[in-house]
Amino acid sequence: MHGSLASNQGLLNAVREGVSGVAEIAVCVPYPYLAQARSVLDGSKVSWGAQDVSEHAQGAYTGEVSGSMLADFGCRYALVGHSERRSFYGDTDGVVAAKFAAAQKAGLVPVLCVGELLAEREAGITGAVVTRQLDAVLASSGVGAFANAVVAYEPVWAIGTGRTASPEQAQAVHALIRERFASESADIARGLRILYGGSVKPGNARELFGQPDIDGGLIGGAALVAADFLAIYGAA
Repeated sequence: MHGSLASNQGLLNAVREGVSGVAEIAVCVPYPYLAQARSVLDGSKVSWGAQDVSEHAQGAYTGEVSGSMLADFGCRYALVGHSERRSFYGDTDGVVAAKFAAAQKAGLVPVLCVGELLAEREAGITGAVVTRQLDAVLASSGVGAFANAVVAYEPVWAIGTGRTASPEQAQAVHALIRERFASESADIARGLRILYGGSVKPGNARELFGQPDIDGGLIGGAALVAADFLAIYGAA
C-alpha cells in the first residue's frame, strides 16, 4: 500500500520513458490510481493491472472491486492469491481459485501467486504447499486456463525481509511448478510464464532470470524506485 498522485506521476513517467526492449512489463497499482496509470501509460509498452480482484461479478459486496470494473480502466492483469492477501485477509485456496476464474471471465490475465512460509520451508513441505495452491486452481479452472495466465512463485519468507531464495532454490520450485503443469499438458507447461517474487533487486535479477525455468520477476519494493525497476527490467 504505497503511492500518491504526485509520487506516482514521476514513477510512471520514468518507467514509461525508460522502457525499451522486448521483455513484457506491467505495473499493478492500488485501485484509486488505476485511472492515473491508464492516463500515463496508455499507448506505451507498459501494461497495467490491479493488486487484487473480487471473486464476485456484481452484487452487495461493499468495498469489493469486480473484474469488469478493472477492465473498464483498461487493466490487463490482476494479481490473485498474493501472500499478503492469503495471510492478512484470509484468502483461502478456494477463494483464490474463484478470483482466478473471475479475472479470466472479465477478460483479465490473472497472475496467480503461490509460495510457502518459512516454517513450511524448514519443515521440508515447500513442494506440497505450492502444489496444493496450484491444484485448487487447476481443479476449478482446468489446465487450459493457464494458456492465458501467469504464475508467480513468491516464497513468503523472502518478501520484504531482505532475504532472497538462492537462484538454485528458486529454480527448484519453478521446475516443480512447470513439471506439475507438464503432467497435464506439455504445451501449457512449455508456454507458461513463471515469475519469481521475493526481494528481487538489480544486483540479483540477472542471475535469477538466468535460471532455465524463471521467466521474469514479480517485483515489490524495488518497483517503487524507477531506476531499480528499470535495471531489473533490463536484466529480464
